[in-house]
Amino acid sequence: MLSALVAAHDRADVLIVEKDPLWGGTSATSGGGIWIPGSDQAREAGFVDDLDEAFRYVRELSADNVPDENIRAFVDNAAPMLRWVTANTRVRYQAQPYPDYHAENPGGSPTGFRTHLPLEFDGKLLGAAIRTQRFPSPAASLFGYLQWTFAETYELLYRTKGWFTHLACNMGKYWLDLPFRFTSRKDRRLTLGGALTGALRLALDEAGVPVWLGCPMREIVREDEHGDGRVTGIVVERDGKPLRIGVRKGVVLAAGGFDKNQQMRDANAPLYPQAKLSGGVTSNTGDSIRAGVAIGAGTMNLQSAWAAPVFYVPGEDRGRLCTIERALPGCIMVSQNGERYLNEAASYHVTGQEMARRQRDHGDASPSWMIFDHRYRHQFPMGPLLPLVPDWLQSRGVRQILRKGQNVEELAAKIGVDPAALAGTVAQFNVHAAEGRDPVFHRGEAAYDKMYGDYRHGPNPCLRPLTEGPFYALPIYPGDIGTNGGLRTNARAQVLDNHDAAIPGLYAVGNNAASAMGESYPGAGVTIGPAMTFGYIAARDLTGANDEATSRNFAAAHSCTMASQSAL
Repeated sequence: MLSALVAAHDRADVLIVEKDPLWGGTSATSGGGIWIPGSDQAREAGFVDDLDEAFRYVRELSADNVPDENIRAFVDNAAPMLRWVTANTRVRYQAQPYPDYHAENPGGSPTGFRTHLPLEFDGKLLGAAIRTQRFPSPAASLFGYLQWTFAETYELLYRTKGWFTHLACNMGKYWLDLPFRFTSRKDRRLTLGGALTGALRLALDEAGVPVWLGCPMREIVREDEHGDGRVTGIVVERDGKPLRIGVRKGVVLAAGGFDKNQQMRDANAPLYPQAKLSGGVTSNTGDSIRAGVAIGAGTMNLQSAWAAPVFYVPGEDRGRLCTIERALPGCIMVSQNGERYLNEAASYHVTGQEMARRQRDHGDASPSWMIFDHRYRHQFPMGPLLPLVPDWLQSRGVRQILRKGQNVEELAAKIGVDPAALAGTVAQFNVHAAEGRDPVFHRGEAAYDKMYGDYRHGPNPCLRPLTEGPFYALPIYPGDIGTNGGLRTNARAQVLDNHDAAIPGLYAVGNNAASAMGESYPGAGVTIGPAMTFGYIAARDLTGANDEATSRNFAAAHSCTMASQSAL
């Protein structure tokens, strides 16, 4: 969507083709955060970033096969991209005091302000288009439809003064959105990823850029008429019939990863084998990656994913990302042998990776079990399990997976874990947690851990003994929020062939391309932030615009196509 806007702004004739009947892709279902070093918004908040330090931070975390110039292109162009978006659309972002995930590493920021979250957007401005926008993820909304901001998440989590009145007001506004409410469950108060994609869609509509929904791309057309093997178009399926679309300047692939393609996972990503556990949308089946390979494109890091611990509720089409719950006091994660094996409060990517490696090496981590006591159950949500709501009023899917025991031994029997082993693990954890310590896994020591802990609880916001029965357990799995290996690209987002030569007229961004982050996750927003940045770079390159960061000049463009099976 951003590539299309930038290209249209630079006088290209642009078309977006989208595989799914819904638009917005995984981004619309997400928190919508972007990781942007050196932004104007951060500077206004009093944080002056050092781009060389940001580069150093990412470089040391990223995979060795990711070129320096790709990381540099992201770091140098991220702030100009956001400046362009702010100047040319109604997208608005605010820098957050959200620590980097590895803030203690060289170049990391323990105070945050590289992560940015979108401000609310009025979905009524979209008119009929709001009806085909993707719903938020069940993990990023209340009851699967009511949207909330990051601040409201904390308000509900800690039930601060006025929380119920505020919730009631938001629910009232939702139900009284008449007559729209009679024909749609959509919340037109857009937040998080819905606000980002909604504001971009409005800008597209105002610019007259057509968006064809239900229009899957079947192949990329590459011809050698001029001896350069240029991409000259794509073949799509529209209204059940094949249609060839020619382009004069280029195609930008922005169609997500292969999250839901079980065969591609089996062949490339054995560490993350279960497609059903991915938090990505169902249309992310790697079509554009395969189409690129078919015309000679190279790939990189297909084994990689944005790893995450996920809950899986029977009947749902995706896993639910678990972020905050693991850091709150009064819970632990154990293997099927009843052992703790990680720092539960670490970033979801690190946690997901450790869970996946544990499953590969020991076969006892998929599922693992989140164990928590009655006090936690009353205070906080645990994934899909809502506090204050009796067990019998939870959804049918949640009731299917929830386990409960009057004591630790009874709970262990119900989850198939040796009672003595689990009781021993809980007892050992409790001794140290009472002192605010975790000498084995160091939970609650890092800046990121503490951010999601309970600020009201001391001496460690992440640690409390599990002492109040009954005790509960939910299965939690090593999953992901999308794959992040894909087509190999250069610093200009051009797709490279197996000899590292650019394929003229073909670009790839987002999870369609191998991420500049490699197999790492430096901070909140390193999925969408680089996706938007390289989308901006790609459009500026193919239209011949003078890029603010690189001062490159290219020939003028007349036409381009954005192929998006899950539009970012």
